[in-house]
Amino acid sequence: MALVVMCGQPCSGKSKAALCLVEALKESESKHQVRIIDEACFHLDRNQSFANMPSEKNLRGVLRSEVDRSVSKDSIIVVDSLNNIKGYRYELWCLARASGIRYCVVYCDVEETFCRKWNEERREKGEASYDDSIFEDLVRRFEKPERRNRWDSPLFELWPHREGTEKSSSAIIDAVSYLTKKVDSKTRDVKILQPTIATQTSRFSDANSLYELDKATQEVTNAIVEAQSQALGGPLNGVSVGKDLPVINISRSVGLPELRRMRRTFIKLTGQTSLSGPPPPSDAESAKRMFIDYLNRELGTS
Repeated sequence: MALVVMCGQPCSGKSKAALCLVEALKESESKHQVRIIDEACFHLDRNQSFANMPSEKNLRGVLRSEVDRSVSKDSIIVVDSLNNIKGYRYELWCLARASGIRYCVVYCDVEETFCRKWNEERREKGEASYDDSIFEDLVRRFEKPERRNRWDSPLFELWPHREGTEKSSSAIIDAVSYLTKKVDSKTRDVKILQPTIATQTSRFSDANSLYELDKATQEVTNAIVEAQSQALGGPLNGVSVGKDLPVINISRSVGLPELRRMRRTFIKLTGQTSLSGPPPPSDAESAKRMFIDYLNRELGTS
């Protein structure tokens, strides 16, 4: 039904605002399920998650994948994270558009000095806080939302350092009204995003790719099992799956449970591509080649 993106500097009161919003939504007349998606859902440490760019990219990927799985026309999803990169907010907006639901951004606009002070106070209390170097880096790279951008609109602004944050805060009330208002043909102040042909085609293509991926990896697994069966436990000089494909280098017996585990892991890793990244292979030969390369790397290090 809706995707809500929390946004703000580190230690700007986003989590409290998210909780106030969820409580207000549950007390409203809306019967939709409301859920928060944040780092805590995956037991991720904030300092480790933002320690370097690969870790930060992985965090965004994990959150985005969970949002993609969770958005629907029957629930309201609140993404409680920094969401500090405008390109990432755009990707979340694309997920909402592809699902045909409402979308909005709730921004905690707090001056850096207050964020820094609140971070230090949390550290003194033994609560979750940011290391100084990570905090300063995140503050420096923060990209403020602008309501003129479609992925930042509508934008509901809170000022926790001046007014505090409560269920009765005007921005919370306005957001709840926007998210729960009944829409008809005359409604003009609530926008429900509509999937485009491009997003629908992309999802259809991804489904076809995953089907080919599943089918191709199963064929490779079956070939390994058959080759080991014919060798009767003896050594293998490699398993050939096709004329133009690499040989699978196996120096030991690999049981079916292990093969299934590696296959599941490969499919999961291949499917976790970003919206802007390459899709899974759409033809069987490419999928087999990728899986064989993966197996050779895994079996070569075991």
